[in-house]
Amino acid sequence: MVAKLYLEDFAVGQRFESGSHEMTAEAIKRFAAEFDPQPFHLDETAARDSLFGGLAASGWHTASVTMRLLVEGGAPIAGGVIGGGGDITWPLATRPGDVLHVTSEIVEIKPSRTKPHRGMVTVRSETKNQRGETVQIMVSRLVVPRRPEGVSGPAV
Repeated sequence: MVAKLYLEDFAVGQRFESGSHEMTAEAIKRFAAEFDPQPFHLDETAARDSLFGGLAASGWHTASVTMRLLVEGGAPIAGGVIGGGGDITWPLATRPGDVLHVTSEIVEIKPSRTKPHRGMVTVRSETKNQRGETVQIMVSRLVVPRRPEGVSGPAV
């Protein structure tokens, strides 16, 4: 079980690693059929003639897998991974057979001036494939609770 962290437990420069997730052609097509039905996500033949030159996962599929990896331990936040905004880029396509993992780094911590029970933590997360190639960069501002009175150290 991963220790859950409160605002006071984070430090700029702190890093976290997620587990991994394999992307299959079937999962890429299934996600695309429901949420991003473009030919280069649905059909290998059509994808060969596209900008991607082959089947590629939707960026939103990559983002969804990233979220799952963060929730499963790549971002051990006591209150959950709750977004307050951010930026996302996909410098390289995610392909069938890619095994994704996420490395995250804390870049800023801001206690709230108006809500004393929480703050915002800015996290830069890179989703990489098995070759270490970055397929997604996400900078997100996350709502993080302060440690409740009477709770000491990281909660488990």
